[in-house]
Amino acid sequence: MASPKKQVPIASGAAATPAQLGEEARAELDQSQKELKEIDLLLQQTSAEVDRLAQRNAQAASALKQLEASLDTVPRVDLQSAYTAALDAQKRLFMMRGQLEKLQSDQHNIGRYVGYLRKVTDSLQSVSDRPGSTAAPSGTEADTGGQASIVRIIEAQEQERQRLVRQLHDGPAQSLTNLILQAEICERVFDSDAERARHELGELKTAVTTTFQKVRDYMFDLRPMMLDDLGLIPTLRRYVDHYNEKSGVPAVLTVTGAERRFAAYKEVVIFRVIQELLTNVRSHSHATRAQVFLDVSEDLLQATVEDNGGGFNVSEVLSAAQPRGIGLSTLKERVAMLGGEIRIDSAIGRGTKIALQMPI
Repeated sequence: MASPKKQVPIASGAAATPAQLGEEARAELDQSQKELKEIDLLLQQTSAEVDRLAQRNAQAASALKQLEASLDTVPRVDLQSAYTAALDAQKRLFMMRGQLEKLQSDQHNIGRYVGYLRKVTDSLQSVSDRPGSTAAPSGTEADTGGQASIVRIIEAQEQERQRLVRQLHDGPAQSLTNLILQAEICERVFDSDAERARHELGELKTAVTTTFQKVRDYMFDLRPMMLDDLGLIPTLRRYVDHYNEKSGVPAVLTVTGAERRFAAYKEVVIFRVIQELLTNVRSHSHATRAQVFLDVSEDLLQATVEDNGGGFNVSEVLSAAQPRGIGLSTLKERVAMLGGEIRIDSAIGRGTKIALQMPI
């Protein structure tokens, strides 16, 4: 199955023109439209297979009920065979339905991405069509930089949505499928084997608790509700505690200055920057510890994330075609839009220190 790729190849350097950017975006649009057609075809095939398996499941369940109605006369091997066939039909049906949901999610995401690309290509075309758009260096550079920033931000948003969709599909969605199967087993053995039913119910309760916690974790990563209710600093404390529980890289948060609320959009940006930096520490740095410092003065917030990991070449990472996570360059652009600044200090073999300044 075709996997959606969401990286628009933006031409590097100030020499790139809106026309060049538009050409590359159109190429990506064509490729994404082809992938969308492939997904549509797979959806049709998978939907037909789900219908076939649903019919098979109904037949197996009906056959099992008929056998159960005459337990005293049915050979044990026939009953066991029918029970196994019913479970197998259910399992295949649930698995195929999960595949169908995954394809539907991919179709939705690629469709949204195609819509974004159309907007980007239309916007770049309008810039390219302006009189003198390729002749005036200063104007071209400004237009190109602005359009490239917009595209990178769109990419970052879509990459984050894709990551969450994959996590939900591989985590809670798969867990819910297993819960349904366990519930079916409990229902089948409830009257005939009370001890096994009790054991299955215990397993089901444990699985439900685990799935519920995973859903809460995803909800917190997607949008911590306490960020709106309590503000940035309490949310960061909770996030660092959660990070220490899940990541295996001990992190310490130190806050100085007067704690208070800021503009909601600035709190969101600051939280997302620190969240992404800690994610990079966990995923890329090979660090054994991390520190987060937050200083709040009257009109300025300063945040620093340090780790003792392997470090990296700053210029290579900022110019990489496939950035880490959301990407440091995108984070710098987001902060710059609000009048802030991100400074990166790192080198291979000596860890990383990334400092954020934001007027509040």
